[in-house]
Amino acid sequence: MSSMTSHQYEVADPSAAQDAQSSSEKLAVYAFPIVIVLCAIAAFMSPSTFVPVSSYTSQLLMVIMFSMGLTLTAPDLALVAKRPLPILIGVVCQFVVMPTSAVLVAKLLGLNDAVTVGLILLGSVPGGTASNVMAYLAKGDVALSVAMTSVSTLVSPIMTPLLMLWLAGQSAEVDGMGMMWSLVQTVLIPVALGLLLRVVASKAVDYVIPVLPWVAIVGIGAVVTAVVSKSQDKLLTVGLVVFLGVAIQNVIGFLFGYYTAKVTRQREAAARTTAIEVATQNSGLASALALQFFTPEAALPGVVAAVWANITGAVFAALVRRKPLPAEEAPEELLNEPAHVS
Repeated sequence: MSSMTSHQYEVADPSAAQDAQSSSEKLAVYAFPIVIVLCAIAAFMSPSTFVPVSSYTSQLLMVIMFSMGLTLTAPDLALVAKRPLPILIGVVCQFVVMPTSAVLVAKLLGLNDAVTVGLILLGSVPGGTASNVMAYLAKGDVALSVAMTSVSTLVSPIMTPLLMLWLAGQSAEVDGMGMMWSLVQTVLIPVALGLLLRVVASKAVDYVIPVLPWVAIVGIGAVVTAVVSKSQDKLLTVGLVVFLGVAIQNVIGFLFGYYTAKVTRQREAAARTTAIEVATQNSGLASALALQFFTPEAALPGVVAAVWANITGAVFAALVRRKPLPAEEAPEELLNEPAHVS
């Protein structure tokens, strides 16, 4: 989904705007997997109806990433300079643990080349922005979550192609430069334009912030219909093993994210946030890139993750929020403002 932030809005009634945004984002987090499942079912039942959507996946991704850029603010990016260590820990885990675990899981399960490439690609894309709301629900560090998602997204045009060349080059032909340019066009430029518009027209953008999570849901849902409609036959034969691979990779992300933060003596709120960030991938981006550079079958892990990661993220948040934060982690410092999703 697109991104979320936690800032006061300069509108006539700031508290009302925050409540509207927070309610919209929380509802979007719970509705997201349901919408994705319904889109997948519709495309599976009538693939010919949705095959034409595959011609527009790049444009859909641009809209999703532009909506993410609209939710970012200068203070979000300034946090990188103020708290570099926890952000570095999260981003490094993101681009080390997830793609490496994909390779190991693929070998463990004996996945075919197409699904292996898809799982590695899912592990090599940046964090999913739904993680920002999940961090809020888990009583995590929302500002840190937004910063991690932003940084991993901004470096993805370099990191994702490099990881794919290194880890997936033996399973498929990887167009590294083509993928890099595609990520610049579909991720970097739209995010930058969204951020620029937020800076120059913040009051106008504030009014549409509550709608942005739903823009992202519709966009990712459309990408899912494209993937499923073009891989209906493969879904019947590899669906279960794809689900198993995604589920194992997701659990590894939660465990390594949480305990890496703990070992490096990060706060409990930061550890919860790191776990969610590492485990939650930008599934829409993974699916769109797989359709563009590989095969519809390679896009299946992204489709499964769009559902599974949001379910496990919500479950994780529900479990850990029951555990009180240490007294030194002032709640108002971490949760004084509602998160923003996409």
